[in-house]
Amino acid sequence: MLSMACIKVKKDKMAVKKRAKKKMPARNKKNFRPTKSGAGMTKAGVKAYRRANPGSKLKTAVTGKVKKGSKSAKRRKSYCSRSAGQAKMHGISCRKTPNKRICQARKRWKC
Repeated sequence: MLSMACIKVKKDKMAVKKRAKKKMPARNKKNFRPTKSGAGMTKAGVKAYRRANPGSKLKTAVTGKVKKGSKSAKRRKSYCSRSAGQAKMHGISCRKTPNKRICQARKRWKC
């Protein structure tokens, strides 16, 4: 029969394995854009993430013109509303501090 300590150790090991699966690519110039060029991940960064996490559906920013109601337009709308909530939660005003990372990313996404 397993003791409670043994069960806890097994649960801890499983939790560590689950966390280890989702790996972000190394934080370098190749994978992430600098703040001045709009923040976010580059194509190379997305590829690195998808290699580390098979089955991932991560995509780069929607930066071009899109047809109203298309999948890309819906992704943009979703990101813009989500990031607006993040900025609001942290008390960031993009008019006062336009060089913040979230503000640059929102500008790049055309929010």
